[in-house]
Amino acid sequence: MRLGINMGYWGAGNDAANLEQAKEADRLGYSVAWVAEAYGSDAPTVLAWVAAHTERIDVGSAIFQIPARRPTMAAMTAATLDTLSGGRFRLGLGVSGPQVSEGWYGVKFDKPLARTREYVEIVRKALRRERVSFDGKHFTLPLPDGPGKPLKLTVHPVREEIPIYLASIGPKNLELTGEIADGWLAIFFSPEHSRESLDLIAKGREKAGKTMDGFDVVPTVPLVVDDDWRAAADLVRPYAALYIGGMGSREQNFYYNLACRMGFESAAAEIQDLYLAKDYAGAMARVPAEFIDATSLLGPKERITEKMSALAEAGVTTLTVSPLFQEADRATAALRTAVESLDAAGVGD
Repeated sequence: MRLGINMGYWGAGNDAANLEQAKEADRLGYSVAWVAEAYGSDAPTVLAWVAAHTERIDVGSAIFQIPARRPTMAAMTAATLDTLSGGRFRLGLGVSGPQVSEGWYGVKFDKPLARTREYVEIVRKALRRERVSFDGKHFTLPLPDGPGKPLKLTVHPVREEIPIYLASIGPKNLELTGEIADGWLAIFFSPEHSRESLDLIAKGREKAGKTMDGFDVVPTVPLVVDDDWRAAADLVRPYAALYIGGMGSREQNFYYNLACRMGFESAAAEIQDLYLAKDYAGAMARVPAEFIDATSLLGPKERITEKMSALAEAGVTTLTVSPLFQEADRATAALRTAVESLDAAGVGD
């Protein structure tokens, strides 16, 4: 198992600290630094900035939003970032959600699985530097009966194949991830509740004539180092309440559905009701400590070491940590603790 760092969204007021954490992760031998985007900072600009300030660590998008870019633009951006970083780029993709897709990008949120399949096929074709022509239900290149012609990417990526990851939660999307991607970007991953998801990915791999060998399982987990794991859990409450209660609508929230599948239906319903009523403090208070503990790294180093062993045994190959500290020095210390815990667990790659 390798380590990664999730830098979240740029522009949240802690940008200098985030960059220092990426540089520290680079010095500590972390495998990859991931950057997110929603409807604020864009990921490619930040990834170029991070790549320019680091030497060895890979930089990855977690995620590029599929409705934000045409697939050929995603390939152009991936190739450019791979070139600028000296072959250190990983391409993470996701469909986002209906609120962002339709409200911010003006792209109808329909047929996300079929759209993703076509998107990835076009991206791979472009990155192989083939002349791109595609006739699908969602994408057609070039447009028929016009002046367009099949074109070939002019940039040569450093890597022969840039790895493609999908962020997926629902059962059908998990199976698709196994079938067409090189890795899975997971959220709220728990060793105790992961078997169903990994079985679905393995089913997709089997459809493609592949095994799980070489497939990268990459959950992002909050990391809080503290002698009292329950006190540490309180720092994760805002994040958990936002995703379960407020990331989406009452009718369509993938994270809410995931919490329900994990057995937290009652708590998830209360969190959503309170969050949508703008009682954020009440929603945070309703997040079960057991849910936070199951999906995070909390407590002293010894406790984190035990959890890392369980994560590796469950099938995690790259463990991406998200240090949740306001103080930069505590976040940096947590990155070091994660390395020490990985060594102590004896599951590092």
